[in-house]
Amino acid sequence: QGPDMPLSRLRKAIEESCPALASSVHIRLKLMAEGELKDMEQFFDDLSDSFTGTEPEVHKTSVVGLFLRHMILAYNKLSFSQVYKLYTALQQYFQNDEKKDGIDESDMELTNTEELEGKMEKEELDVPLREEEISCSGPLSQKQAEYFLSQQASLLKNDETKALTPASLQKELNNLLKFNPDFAEAHYLSYLNSLRVQDVFSSTHSLLHYFDRLILTGAESKSNGDEGYGRSLRYAALNLAALHCRFGHYQQAELALQEAIRIAQESNDHVCLQHCLSWLYILEQKIFDSCVLLEHSVNKSLHFGLPYLASLGIQSLVQQRAFAGKAANKLMDALKDSDLLHWKHSLSELIDISIAQKTAIWRLYGRSTMALQQAQTLLSMNSLEAVNVGVQQNNTESFAVVLCHLAELHAEQGYFAAASEILKHLKERFPPSSQHAQLWMLFDQKIQFERAMNDGRYHIADSLVAGITALSSIEGVYRKAIVLKAQNQMSEAHKLLQKLLIHCKKIKNTEMVISVLLSIAELYWRSSCHTIALPVLLQALALSREYSLQYLASETVLNLAFSQVRLISLNILHMAIEPVLAHGAVLDKGCAMFLVAKCQVASAASYTPQKKIEALESAILNLNEAKTYFAKVDCKEQLRDVLYFQARLFHTLGKTQERNKCAMLFRQLHQELPAHGVPLINAFK
Repeated sequence: QGPDMPLSRLRKAIEESCPALASSVHIRLKLMAEGELKDMEQFFDDLSDSFTGTEPEVHKTSVVGLFLRHMILAYNKLSFSQVYKLYTALQQYFQNDEKKDGIDESDMELTNTEELEGKMEKEELDVPLREEEISCSGPLSQKQAEYFLSQQASLLKNDETKALTPASLQKELNNLLKFNPDFAEAHYLSYLNSLRVQDVFSSTHSLLHYFDRLILTGAESKSNGDEGYGRSLRYAALNLAALHCRFGHYQQAELALQEAIRIAQESNDHVCLQHCLSWLYILEQKIFDSCVLLEHSVNKSLHFGLPYLASLGIQSLVQQRAFAGKAANKLMDALKDSDLLHWKHSLSELIDISIAQKTAIWRLYGRSTMALQQAQTLLSMNSLEAVNVGVQQNNTESFAVVLCHLAELHAEQGYFAAASEILKHLKERFPPSSQHAQLWMLFDQKIQFERAMNDGRYHIADSLVAGITALSSIEGVYRKAIVLKAQNQMSEAHKLLQKLLIHCKKIKNTEMVISVLLSIAELYWRSSCHTIALPVLLQALALSREYSLQYLASETVLNLAFSQVRLISLNILHMAIEPVLAHGAVLDKGCAMFLVAKCQVASAASYTPQKKIEALESAILNLNEAKTYFAKVDCKEQLRDVLYFQARLFHTLGKTQERNKCAMLFRQLHQELPAHGVPLINAFK
């Protein structure tokens, strides 16, 4: 099935099952290659004799018999010049191997039939080929070429790391097209290969060539009658629209899509029209919310029996409703309905997408425990299917998404070593040249950024901003503002956050809008403008509750509690503390416990002396818990604040030894992280 392997590898494959047969094969090839053309003629004459006699060596209808007869017929059809060309190719094949290792073997010779049986055994024993072994130097037969193309296309879809590298694959495709320029499938694989490296020109060129060759060869018209020509044209336009959409050329995509819709309507092709409607939704989504289009697409797809398209529509609808703030239980019900479609039609790829979608939705709503459960479900599902190589799809986008979320969840809980292991695994599974590599690149940069910020190494965090911006401009600008805020460049940070706020409101990125509002509120605290921060926080709280973003709502309540710390806010705090401790990142848990301690101290001012002492001792215990959380994520700046606060409390309680210990630890951290003239404990985070 595959391309011709080197002679040395062919012999090795035969030797594994029958060493004597390998020797026989080598002798026969040597006789033909070093002899004359008549030796090859004699070989094919001998093959014909294998079927004669009362007890023939090979039965005509056996697998080997059919193979031999097929080969004899193919040889007999060759003209004299083609026979000579075959002979010179055989000589070249043998001489190339002789140049590599001058092995001269002479051993017992077996029958011709056994020799060919050995060749068949070689096919059966064949193992997955390495890159240098897949490549072929000469022309391939139609079947060999089709096998090579289908194998590489399957690997590109399911496991890109096992496919040839983009450069090697393109070299092989160019070699194939040199011998057969009208080979349409080779042009299509070239198009897929160009997409891997984001090459707009080459991918467009190859896609157009594919449909040109498809029409010229008449492959479509043979199977579809007169309809074939038009079918190629409308699907060519549809694929071109998808290509432009992928590269962000929305105007060109819309023009191509209109052309596809026009041709499909003329031909009354409802299936093509449904695909067009799905792409129309994707294009319109860039401009305005097109929920009606999507619902219509799902209904029509179900009507015309297109479960794959219907399911993708439901997934998109759920995603859109999640961003619109719909209740989680309704979204999960919708996903349950789509899962029934997947299992009914055995759409394994869409099952993976559905689980990845659930993971992302739970992350959006701030339920890290549920997100972790969904992520583990997908990982377990794939490990169960490991034996079935044909079904296993461990290198798809959904798998990359889930692993990225898993890495971030571990990093949030302070398990940086585990997060690094997951990212290392992602790098091996999705190399930088692969199409899904940008996912782990962004998460990797974000985790490194958070670690640098926790450690007070703002210069390192600032250097990571450029990498984050290249992958996601919104995330990059937001993190640049965070660095400026940490470096006490308040006016620059405020300008940047205001611009980002306007942009995020325009594109309806509610999650980022709330995060930006919280950062703006923190800027006001640092400037001792607590009263100005309150309306900003209330706006963030209203948005987070409207869009069911529970975790962001809890964080906003904690910020509100901090801004009202002097107004006895323990009651407000209890509303938010439980979700943070249940689903929050370690840093947020530490901040929450620190805030509880501050509120306890603030409320203790009006207590009787005995109750005040109990309240302060309880605050010290909460500070110890906060200190444990901050130490876990190596957040030195917050640790310094906790130690300062603890020292003050111990001093109030008259515990000199404990106070001195906290003061010494505080001094060590304070020397390592100078305060730049900013008063201590002036921000929630």
